[in-house]
Amino acid sequence: MFCARCGSKLPEGARFCGACGGMVAPSAPAPPAYAPPPAYAPPPTYAAPPPVARSAPPAYAPPPPAAPPQRAARCSWCGSLLDAAATSCPGCGGNVSEMAVSTRSGWLQLPGRKDMAKLQFGQSTCQIEGLYVPVADFKLAPGDSVYFAHHALLWKDTALAIATMPLKGAWKRMFAGMPLIMTQAAGPGHIAFSRDLPGELIAVPIHPGQAVDVREHLFLTATGNVVYDWFQTGVWFRTKSGDETATHYPVGMFMDRFSSTGQPGLLLLHAGGNVFVRTLAPGETMLVKPTALIFKDPVVQMHLHFERPQTAFMSWGSWGNRYLWLRVVGPGRVAVQSAFEHLHGEALSMQGHSYATEMRW
Repeated sequence: MFCARCGSKLPEGARFCGACGGMVAPSAPAPPAYAPPPAYAPPPTYAAPPPVARSAPPAYAPPPPAAPPQRAARCSWCGSLLDAAATSCPGCGGNVSEMAVSTRSGWLQLPGRKDMAKLQFGQSTCQIEGLYVPVADFKLAPGDSVYFAHHALLWKDTALAIATMPLKGAWKRMFAGMPLIMTQAAGPGHIAFSRDLPGELIAVPIHPGQAVDVREHLFLTATGNVVYDWFQTGVWFRTKSGDETATHYPVGMFMDRFSSTGQPGLLLLHAGGNVFVRTLAPGETMLVKPTALIFKDPVVQMHLHFERPQTAFMSWGSWGNRYLWLRVVGPGRVAVQSAFEHLHGEALSMQGHSYATEMRW
């Protein structure tokens, strides 16, 4: 800054001039820097609140119709009545959830049975114990009884009485290798049966008016109210080897027939491997290995069937009758086992046979 009188330079903040002694007039404050007015900002806008969603009044729904009364279903294997809440069949012990399991070719497999499955007949019970070589453990009530082949007996209570049950046609049965007598046991008490090989234990309820034909040596036991009979199969063929001639019976010389006396009964069979059953329509036919047959309905007819391959090789001449089948004709049930015996005499020279059909290929 400078003195207004003499123009000398003055130090910052001096009140008098050092050159002329004049009083320094106070400096006016600097005007404030110009600040432009703030830019115009429009008033903020506010979004309208979303409309309140109002739900439509619920449509009137009529009450669901009352469920129809449940009808008693039947076991697809043995035909026994099933309670709506049942998990296993009281007639054959099969698992209800597996009743409809069948192969693509139409065979129904014996439904799986839980170990310790219990079957009811009259006032008595039969408990199936084990799966590989199953045992039929009977708890017989007073007045109930079973009959059986003596070699099937596994154990019994000491106090349980057993007795013989003679059979008709003893000499013919002995000639065919079948037992001459049956053994029977009456309650009260426990008795158990099994076979000396693995397989399936088949429970076949015999309903009033029903009968079943069983291939020989598969019978295990039956309740006392099941009628036992037997008949000649009429299915045979004769072979010759050297000077020896033999007659063969592919399904056995005899078959057992079990029927009802007017009250439900229980039949137990033992088969090898797995068991399958199929119901044939009227006139429907099927070829099965003769030794694979377990049982059939009496209305199912059966006879031999030969398939003969044609070839230029002479060696095939001795094999011409090798493909031998049992032809079954519906209507009715047919049951087979997956493990079956070798058919003796099938490859030998054929000298004669019962009624048979034939196909050459």
